[in-house]
Amino acid sequence: MVRNYSVYDVFTENKLAGNPLAVIFDGDDLSDEAMQSIAREMNLSETVFVCRSTNPAHSASLRIFTPGRELPFAGHPTVGTAIALAERDHAGQGGSLDLVCVLEERVGPVRCAVRLRQQQASFAEFDLPRKSQQINLALDKLGIANALGLQPGELGFENHTPSLWSAGVPFLLIPVRDIGTAGRVEFDPQLWEKTVPFVDGALASAYLYCRGAINHTAKFHARMFASGMGIVEDPATGSAVAALSGAIHHFDRLPDGHHPSIIEQGVEMGRPSLIHLHIDVSGGEIANARIGGQAVGIASGTMEL
Repeated sequence: MVRNYSVYDVFTENKLAGNPLAVIFDGDDLSDEAMQSIAREMNLSETVFVCRSTNPAHSASLRIFTPGRELPFAGHPTVGTAIALAERDHAGQGGSLDLVCVLEERVGPVRCAVRLRQQQASFAEFDLPRKSQQINLALDKLGIANALGLQPGELGFENHTPSLWSAGVPFLLIPVRDIGTAGRVEFDPQLWEKTVPFVDGALASAYLYCRGAINHTAKFHARMFASGMGIVEDPATGSAVAALSGAIHHFDRLPDGHHPSIIEQGVEMGRPSLIHLHIDVSGGEIANARIGGQAVGIASGTMEL
């Protein structure tokens, strides 16, 4: 069978930057094993398989695979697929379009808003299907520092300390002193696997962050390492930023109101990315959080499988 696919660079307005994503548009009759094999063949951070939804109110059902395993939820596949489907379905219409769609993921339905503009990279944002929750497990700060090639004193800033959070995918969020410290990280996957706890059967991935950024529009600089997903380093990780929303609210004690941030990631890889995060706080708690970004098509074609 001939299957159509596209590759998008996500969380960027520039081609050959951001986080590349493969979108396979015809995924209905593929087995789990076939999807995993295709994801390994594409060898990108994630590959999405678009399937028909049984709910007529939903645009599609998504299966998301890294080269190593399936994920219940991920940010850059959500943004990239929402834009890919919108551009495919509205190609040639011209002008500006504002669209809303619902994508089914293993974590649950995800509501997305998409903006299509002439001569501009398309933008999509989605409501977090789950609020970020802290996972209270003992952490070995010395072991974490060793796995990152840092000194224990280089972990943390202000009142931010290493902590486990999840909005569908677990991450060990590691604040580091500054951008220079983040740039010196030498990640050791063997030490990481010996040090870090498993959450719901999955090894928690490393998400380092600090205040400040190379890009003046961003408030935070970040890096992500995920040996358990078959990813050495990821240039943009929406699911990690979803988890980070809880940590920002917790450590920064956000007051009631709307709190926008941009997180910069991928700089050290030569694939700079900008991830938009919006946190709405009411009654001292997160009422809603959204993640968004731009994406640009880089390739399209067919595969015979």
